[in-house]
Amino acid sequence: MLQTLRRGLERSACIVLFLAVWELLPRAGWVNPAFLSPPSDVVRAIATLVDNGQLWKHVTASLQRSLVGLLLAITSGVGLGLLMGAIQRFEAFVDPLLQLFRQVSAFALFPVFLLFLGIGESSKVAIIFWAAFWPVLLNTIGGVKQVDKLLVHSALSMGASRSYIFFRVVLPAASPSIFTGIRLAGAYSITALVAAEMIGAHAGLGFLTLNAQEIFQIPTMYAGILLLAMLGLGLNYALALIESRLTGWRKGLEFHG
Repeated sequence: MLQTLRRGLERSACIVLFLAVWELLPRAGWVNPAFLSPPSDVVRAIATLVDNGQLWKHVTASLQRSLVGLLLAITSGVGLGLLMGAIQRFEAFVDPLLQLFRQVSAFALFPVFLLFLGIGESSKVAIIFWAAFWPVLLNTIGGVKQVDKLLVHSALSMGASRSYIFFRVVLPAASPSIFTGIRLAGAYSITALVAAEMIGAHAGLGFLTLNAQEIFQIPTMYAGILLLAMLGLGLNYALALIESRLTGWRKGLEFHG
């Protein structure tokens, strides 16, 4: 119990120090408070958003866009990555085009998404999807290719079918790399969210942040930034929990010397 408490204090010490310095800088006049609001003012701005009912609206809008884009990226990225990792001819055929597309930033595709999808939710989800798709795809391909060939040959020698090997050997062995890509994609989906909500949005944490900056409500702007960080942190913890549940077998492979 004491050891857990000590670890918690050690992990939170840096954050507490950061908040203390942040509070001190504008309060002492070392930084203009008009440009850097102290954390106490940011907390009051968040409380105001809670009181007027705006917080839930913005969080719900952002979370919905991020999750839809992320789920589309996971579904297509894992599916295509498994095919490319398992079938060399298919990878050789598709890879040149994907390498070309991978160099195109989601932000550079703003005009294309607007032309084809308009300023509604589809274009926002498309931006998030594009940003989150690539880490899932590349880590899935890498995970499949790094599966120990000895495991595959051993299963074949015991008469296992190729479908059995794929679902019982290849997929579990590649799952750590796949989940690494998914967690990276979760971070990218939050990063792209702000850019996505620049396109005709009327709700969302990215919209809240940008709108507050335009009307010079600086505490609210920092509140939006902080809430985006907390949303990303929560999404990362949720994905890590799912990973630990689905890859619990890895704990038995850890070496404790």
